[in-house]
Amino acid sequence: MKLFIGEGNPHCLKVLAALELSGVRCETQLVKHEEKVVPYLTHPVLPILQLPSGQHLFSPNSICQYLFDISGQKATDATNQWLEWEATNLQPAVLQSLQLVALQGKRVEAAAVMKEPLSWLEQSLSKRKASFLTDEVVSVADVVLWAALYPLLSDSAFEPGDLQAVRGWFERVCSVSACQSAALRVLQGKGAEALKSFLQKQPVTHTPRRDSPSNSTEAEDSERELSPEEIEEAAQVYSEGLKDFTVVTERKHPVLPQEGKRNVLITSALPYVNNVPHLGNIIGCVLSADVFARYGRLRGWNLLYICGTDEYGTATENKAREEGLTPQQICDKYHCIHASIYQWFQIDFDFFGRTTTQHQTEIAQDIFWRLHERGFLLEDTVEQLRCEGCQRFLADRFVEGECPHCRYPEARGDQCDKCGRLINAVELKNPQCKVCKETPVIRSSKHLFLNLPKLEQDLEQWLQTSTAAGDWTTNARHITRSWLRDGLKPRCITRDLKWGTPVPHPDYKEKVFYVWFDAPIGYLSITANYTDQWERWWKNPQQVELYNFMAKDNVPFHSVVFPCSLLGAQDNYTLVNNLIATEYLNYEDTKFSKSRGVGVFGDMAKDTGIPSDVWRFYLLYLRPEGQDSAFSWTDMALKNNSELLNNLGNFINRAGMFVSKFFDGCVPEMLLNDDDKRLIAQVCWELKQYIQLLDKVRIRDALKCILNMSRHGNQYIQLNEPWKKIKGGAEDRCRAGTVTGVSVNVACLLAAVLEPFMPTVSLSIRSQLQAPESSSRAMLSGPGAFICTLPAGHRIGTVSPLFQKLENEQIEALRKRFGGLQPEEESAGLKTPSNSSVAVESKPNAGAAQHTPASVTADPERAKQLTALVAEQGEKVRALKAQKAEKSAIGVEVAKLLDLKNQLCLAEGKTPEPPAQKTKKK
Repeated sequence: MKLFIGEGNPHCLKVLAALELSGVRCETQLVKHEEKVVPYLTHPVLPILQLPSGQHLFSPNSICQYLFDISGQKATDATNQWLEWEATNLQPAVLQSLQLVALQGKRVEAAAVMKEPLSWLEQSLSKRKASFLTDEVVSVADVVLWAALYPLLSDSAFEPGDLQAVRGWFERVCSVSACQSAALRVLQGKGAEALKSFLQKQPVTHTPRRDSPSNSTEAEDSERELSPEEIEEAAQVYSEGLKDFTVVTERKHPVLPQEGKRNVLITSALPYVNNVPHLGNIIGCVLSADVFARYGRLRGWNLLYICGTDEYGTATENKAREEGLTPQQICDKYHCIHASIYQWFQIDFDFFGRTTTQHQTEIAQDIFWRLHERGFLLEDTVEQLRCEGCQRFLADRFVEGECPHCRYPEARGDQCDKCGRLINAVELKNPQCKVCKETPVIRSSKHLFLNLPKLEQDLEQWLQTSTAAGDWTTNARHITRSWLRDGLKPRCITRDLKWGTPVPHPDYKEKVFYVWFDAPIGYLSITANYTDQWERWWKNPQQVELYNFMAKDNVPFHSVVFPCSLLGAQDNYTLVNNLIATEYLNYEDTKFSKSRGVGVFGDMAKDTGIPSDVWRFYLLYLRPEGQDSAFSWTDMALKNNSELLNNLGNFINRAGMFVSKFFDGCVPEMLLNDDDKRLIAQVCWELKQYIQLLDKVRIRDALKCILNMSRHGNQYIQLNEPWKKIKGGAEDRCRAGTVTGVSVNVACLLAAVLEPFMPTVSLSIRSQLQAPESSSRAMLSGPGAFICTLPAGHRIGTVSPLFQKLENEQIEALRKRFGGLQPEEESAGLKTPSNSSVAVESKPNAGAAQHTPASVTADPERAKQLTALVAEQGEKVRALKAQKAEKSAIGVEVAKLLDLKNQLCLAEGKTPEPPAQKTKKK
C-alpha cells in the first residue's frame, strides 16, 4: 500500500494519525497538490491511498476507516454515525473557519461559525461517561474529529466559548503519541498558518443559516485580503491581453468521445410525459444540468447532454383515459409540450428524445436477458393492491396511504417522501386508489425480481470508488447509505400493465417492465436514437465521466437499482461518476398543484412577460441544494430589481455608456494604478472561485461570484467618479479613460461567466461590446484568467439596458393569478384561516398591511427568532451607512429590514404599519 499526502493539507492530519495508531505497514509519499497521482482522474484531491489491488481510496474518512478495519478494529454503528456527522456537519464549518483564521486573521468570526457544531459536540460529550467518543479507548471517530478540530482548538487565540467536555476529550486525544507526531508532521508547529497555501486553492465556503433557508446567502461575502504579489500577478496577466486562441466552431453532431480529451456525458432525470413540468421540476433536473453543460463547453470539454420524456407506465395510461386519447397520442402530445417548454427556458440539449422507441425495447430486453443468464433475477408470487373500481392492479405511484415506518399520511406505494424508506404497497396503512379514491384489495401475481442482495458486494465496491473520486451531493450520499444500511432486498422489475416495454420471457409475456427498471435505460436508448455509435458513450467507463442530475427522490434508483442492473449485465457499462441531487422547491408557503392552480408551470412562465433569462437567474439563485427552498414572488422582484437591475445591469450599462459618451465608442488607453490593479485582482479571484465552484457543480455559489464581480465594479466606478474626472484636466481625463477601459473589460468578463446562467443576456452584452468570439473561452480555460479582451481602440456597439424593473402591481397580479385555491380555503369554504400569519407572510412589504386580517394569531417562538434577525439586519444596515456604501446597496438591506419587521409584527399578533409615504422636500 502507498499513501500520498500533501504539505499543509489538514485532511492528511487524520490519515497520518490513523496510519500510526492502527499499526498498518504502508509507504507514505509527499506530493504536490497539483501532481496527478491517479492518471485517469482529472481533479484528484489528496490524501490518496493506493490499495494492494491497485485501486484507490480518496475520502480521508474512508482511508482512516479502512486502516482501522484491516488492523482488526472494525467500525461500529456509533463510529459510523460520528464519521457521517464529521463529514456533513463539522467539516464544512471547519473549512470555513480555517479560511477565516489563516487567510484573514478573523478568529472571532471563525469562532462564531464553529459555535453550532461545537455546542452540539459539547452536549453529546456531556451525556457520556466514557473517556472517548465511543469507548474507553481511542477509535477511528476520535482520530477523525480530533484531526478536523486540531488546527483550531490548538490555537490559544481561538476562543469558541466554554466547552469543558470538548476540551477534556480533545486533550485526551492530543496526548496520544500518534496524534502528536501527525500534528507535527503536517503543521510543523505553525498552527493554522501552515495550511495557508492549501486553503488559498480552495473555494470560499459559507455555512448556510438555518433560520432563513430560501435567503441563506443574503449577507455579503466578506472580502478576501489580497497579497501584493497576487495583485501584481493579476495585473500582469490582464495587461498581456488576448493572445492567439482557437475559436471553437459550432458543435458538430454526433458528439462522440475523443482520445486525449475530457469526455463528459450529462443526463438529467427523464421527466414523466403525462404532465407539465413546474418550476421545481425544471430547476431540479434540466436547468441545473444545462448550466453545467454550457459551462463545460466553455471550458473546452468534449460534452454530450442527453435527456427525453419517460413515456411508459400507468401514469400515461390514466392520462390517456382522462383525455380520451390512446397512450401513444398522449405521449406525442406531451412530448411536444415538454420540448417547447425547455426550448423557451433555453435548455441546450444535444438531443431530447423519448422512451417509446424500438431502441428502448431492444436495449432493455438485452439487459434483462444478460441479468437472467447470469442468475441475477428471481421469481416470486407477490401480493399486490388491485382496485376493483378501476378493474386493474395499481402501480406503486397510484396508491397512497400511511407510511408504516414514520406514519406520513401521503406515502406512495413504492417510497415515502418524508422518511425516504422503501415501501411495499401492501404495507401501507389505509391505502387508497389515487384515481377513484376507493380502497384497493390484495391479490396475488407472479413476478420477476432483480436480486439486489446478490449484487450488493459489487455495488458497494463500485460506490466506494465513485463517491470518493466523484462529486456526489451530500443528500445523494445520505440516501444511498441509508438504503445500504437497511440491507438491500430483491426488487420487482415487472408489472401487470399493458403500456410499457414488453418482458421477452415467454412465462411473462402479459407483463411489462417496471418503470424504475426501464426508465433509466432510456438514457442509453435515447443516445442510441441520437447516434448509432452510442456504445462509445455508454460502454466506455475508462474514457467517459457520467454526471446524473435529479431531485432527491430519484437518487436510490440511480445510485442502487440502475447501477445494479448494469453491474449484473456485465457488459462494461459506463456508471455514474457524479450524482447531483437537489432538495425540493416549493411554491410560496405551499406545494405546486396543477389541479388547484397553485404555482407556475413551465407552459405558463412565458405568459408572465418575464424573460426566460430572469426565470433562469432566480431559480438558480434559490436552487435547493442543501435544503428545501421556496419560490416567492416578492423575493423574485427583490432579486431582479436589486441584483440584476441595480447591481449587474447598472454596472454593465454604465461601463458601456462611458465608452460611448466620453470616448466616442472606442475603448480608451489604460494606465493602471494601484486601485485598478486591486480591482483586477479582486475580479480575478472571483473568477477563479467561480471556476472551482462550477467544477464541483456548486451552481448557486458560483452565481454569487458573478454578482460579486459586478459589485466590485460598481464600487470601483463610484470611488473613481469618471463622469467628474472627464471634465477635468489632462491627468483627470486620462484617469477617467483608465477607469472606463477597465470597467468595460470587466463587463466583457461578465458576459463570459453569465453565459451558462443567462445565455440571452450574455449574448446581448457581447453584441453591445462587440467582444471577440474567443474572449469567453480564453478567460474560462485552465484555472481562469481575467485578461484585457477589449484593448485601447476597440470599438463597441450600441449600448442599451439589459433588465427591466418588476413593479409591485405586476408582482401582486402574478401572485394572485398563480395563487389558486389554498387548502385552508377549500376546507373552510373560503373562510379566513385561523393562523393567518402564514397566509400573510407570503405577501410582505407594502402589501402586507392591506392583506392582514382583523385578527392575527401570535407565534411567540417565531417572534423570538425574528427579533434576533431584526437586530442582526439592523446592525448590517448601520455598518453599511457607516462605510458610506452605495445608496442602492443600502436600500436593498433596508428593504430586507422592513420585511423582517413586518414579519415580526405578525408573529407578535400585531398588524404591520403601512410604509411611510415619501414626500418631496419643499
